[in-house]
Amino acid sequence: MNIAGTHPRAAVPLGPRDFRYRIRRIGPFAALLPACALAIVATMMLRGNTSTAGGVVGFAAVAFAAPGLLVAGIPLTAESGRTFLGVVGSVVLWLVVGILASRRATRSPVAIWRDYWREYLWLAVGVWAGVVMGLALTELFVGPALL
Repeated sequence: MNIAGTHPRAAVPLGPRDFRYRIRRIGPFAALLPACALAIVATMMLRGNTSTAGGVVGFAAVAFAAPGLLVAGIPLTAESGRTFLGVVGSVVLWLVVGILASRRATRSPVAIWRDYWREYLWLAVGVWAGVVMGLALTELFVGPALL
């Protein structure tokens, strides 16, 4: 303890160390915000929708928000147990993406949220590219069998 009653190694409020700590602590949960926004967009697009364009946009928003649903086979079946597992898997995926983005962003001693979102975007684009490739492969191999 020093004269001021604080630990000498404590971070200065709003200083670089404190900011890095906040990014690492809050970053995994911040990664859920874009997925939640996409889920809200999907819900608005799919509720009472009768147009093809709204259905395609809504499905794309669902697939990008919760890629675990595709792994659970949700476009082909609608079992509630599979839906739950797909959503939980997607939440875990986005939390891991948030952890990785926060770790990569805070490698710099003077990390800011812009660094976090830049790292997050690179990782999210990779996840979304995987979703697009998965949907394309599903259409290629399973699509003709359904017709």
